[in-house]
Amino acid sequence: MIKTFGQAPPPPTFFEKLKEGLAKSTGALGENITGIFTKKKLDAAMLVELEDALIRADMGAAQAAKLSAAVGAGRYDREISDGEIKSILAGEITRLLSPVQKPLDIDASKKPFVILVAGVNGTGKTTTIGKIAKRLTDQGLKLVLAAGDTFRAAAIEQLQVWGQRTGAEVVARAAGADAAGLAFDAIERARATDADVVLIDTAGRLQNKAGLMAELEKIARVIKKLDPTAPHAALLVLDATTGQNAISQVEAFTAAVPLTGLVMTKLDGTAKGGILVALAAKFGLPIHFIGVGEAAEDLQPFVAADFARALTGAS
Repeated sequence: MIKTFGQAPPPPTFFEKLKEGLAKSTGALGENITGIFTKKKLDAAMLVELEDALIRADMGAAQAAKLSAAVGAGRYDREISDGEIKSILAGEITRLLSPVQKPLDIDASKKPFVILVAGVNGTGKTTTIGKIAKRLTDQGLKLVLAAGDTFRAAAIEQLQVWGQRTGAEVVARAAGADAAGLAFDAIERARATDADVVLIDTAGRLQNKAGLMAELEKIARVIKKLDPTAPHAALLVLDATTGQNAISQVEAFTAAVPLTGLVMTKLDGTAKGGILVALAAKFGLPIHFIGVGEAAEDLQPFVAADFARALTGAS
């Protein structure tokens, strides 16, 4: 007898991965919503409970108050289901996040286009650079990667692996080398080889360490000696699991190097996904990418409506 087998199921879409990744955030918020709004008429006490649930989801007190007020608008004394609430919340969160849904645009008139990438220790910064490099080289751009995290030999090696994967040249020095000088050399190398983009890795640094933040300022200062308009993009990589601490990180890094955009990693497996809402409201910085896994394709451009639906569990 000949056995026949069905086709393998298609790989999950990024939205499906996002829903799965945000399961902890969605589960906690969804359970609270279900508990609050099961076949009851909407009243002020229920909105207070909803506001508390949104705060626990790391959306911040100010945004939680606005969202719960939006849910209540014109709906008092009406029986309302948890499904309706999730749909309303998804719509309101989409409205809040849509202004920061902006792709990372490479301005071809600025060649090489210099991208400085910063973040605290452990955010997945070097891996994120590799994933962005993969995306840009797939678009046909020629890249130079600068291994500016000279404190960690492992980071230099990791970036070299990404260079091999993407066909990008990596400018690296021995561990402990001057990071600002290395960034300078990488831009000069990009000019010599007619590269389109330079992606500069930097050492992970805690936002409260003045010396390390000063070094980041030095890198930006040295870059400007070659191109007064550089860096053309300064990205901060944030770890979603840090929750509200991400706000102080954005404040500190903005003071050192004016940021142009954010990348949020590790949204899979955290109950703090709502922090993106708080960040968008407070800073209005573009959110270029979000990450929900280890593979290169698990870093994708941020789409406000998809994120809002996945976060709230709206159908």
